[in-house]
Amino acid sequence: MARYLDKKVVIIGGTSGMGLVTAKMLLDGGARVLVTGRSQAGLESARKELGAAAIVVSSDARSLTDIDALAAQVKTEFDTVDLLFVNAGFSIPTPVANMTEAIYDEMFNLNAKGPFFAVQKFTPLIKRGGSVVLTTSVANVKGLAGQATYGAAKAALRSFTRVLAAELLPQEIRVNAVSPGPIDTGILNKVMPSEDMRTQVKEHMLGIIPMKRFGTSEEIAKAVVFLAFEATFTTGAELPVDGGWSQL
Repeated sequence: MARYLDKKVVIIGGTSGMGLVTAKMLLDGGARVLVTGRSQAGLESARKELGAAAIVVSSDARSLTDIDALAAQVKTEFDTVDLLFVNAGFSIPTPVANMTEAIYDEMFNLNAKGPFFAVQKFTPLIKRGGSVVLTTSVANVKGLAGQATYGAAKAALRSFTRVLAAELLPQEIRVNAVSPGPIDTGILNKVMPSEDMRTQVKEHMLGIIPMKRFGTSEEIAKAVVFLAFEATFTTGAELPVDGGWSQL
């Protein structure tokens, strides 16, 4: 059943992992979907996986110039938008003693500044009754070693969720956040050089997650779609999808 027939969706950071799976879920439900990414390899891979039904756009979520250009392109392609899912983000694990200004700025530009201005630029395009979903992180409430700037940037994004929700009430636009915990997106294979290191990290994580497993990108996608289209009396909220890690 085409539950989301003709819904128009923009996913910033949608060429891999959680964003890509969310795009697939919405396309399967009949939505029109535009996704963005930065790497050429990621863009080409997303085009193959999503097919001709999706629009795949090169855009840097840190760049206000790119965000402006993206909003203009979406205006041309879709005119209006039912859902803006701002998912782009990543962590550069760095102990406080090794923190540099460049890493600090990178974490805040991508995980807080970019999402804030994306919502600002897209607000005129979002339909009355439409929705914004932001991706925060369990790191915004847990004191995770090596995640000082990432956690702080995601905490800022959590605060933005509340303030944007309050300011967009007159337009009947709901703003919520999904907060992933450890999700098996394959990222460890990219950032960990050895199988032994990946195994150690996974075993450590499994020891502290109450549900004793990693989450899946599909579980994040279901939460995003719920917040976007089903949770019609919910705004300003953050939905943890973390196996109970932040709650128990």
